[in-house]
Amino acid sequence: MEVPEVARRGRGWALVAGAVVLGVVAGGCVGYLVQAGRAPSALPSLSQPTFAAATGTAPTPVAAATDRDLRALLLKKPAGAEGADWISGDGWMDLADDAAAHNGPKEAFGELVGEEFRRTAAVGWLSGERVVEIRLSQFRHEESFAAADVVESNQYGADRESGTDSWPIPGTGTGMVYAATKPTVEAGYLPQYSAQAHAYRGDVVLGIWVYDSAPITKAAIMDLAKRQMERL
Repeated sequence: MEVPEVARRGRGWALVAGAVVLGVVAGGCVGYLVQAGRAPSALPSLSQPTFAAATGTAPTPVAAATDRDLRALLLKKPAGAEGADWISGDGWMDLADDAAAHNGPKEAFGELVGEEFRRTAAVGWLSGERVVEIRLSQFRHEESFAAADVVESNQYGADRESGTDSWPIPGTGTGMVYAATKPTVEAGYLPQYSAQAHAYRGDVVLGIWVYDSAPITKAAIMDLAKRQMERL
């Protein structure tokens, strides 16, 4: 079985809604009459208290590999399954790697920068004809709550695929799983069914993609999603 272009996350069609509303505030000038001969009020002192300068060295930044290692939270490759050779050996995906896995990598790169992308940890395996990839993507959440927006965008794309059933992931609030009822057919290749899951917890986004020449059941994709979310 040819390994598909796994987990291409289409973001070009992402929700691009939201008109900018400009509020104009008109300011008026108000004059105050001061009685002649009134003594002026004393101005407050301009002096400020003196503080001692800080001493010592600044804390050393925590390395990404040791700061909340997302790789340790990923589901483990099942016994007997073959490791995914399309994922880097250390399990990390940087900004360029993550963008390259999207439909429209150039556009995705800019979107990820705007979403304050931090890093992605990934694991994948092949078991017979079944291909599985799981990603945990972390966002900085300094200017916006990107995790929720990214999941909403991914779910929007999954909902647009025809012949797809969907179900909520219990205990996740907005998490969803999707399973295609019709395969993708290409001359010279076996029919390919797909399933996916999208959810988030805190600043971490979960994405799961499964491909097989046979239909992927709700139970199969739901089991992966529930077990992975429990680890978060």
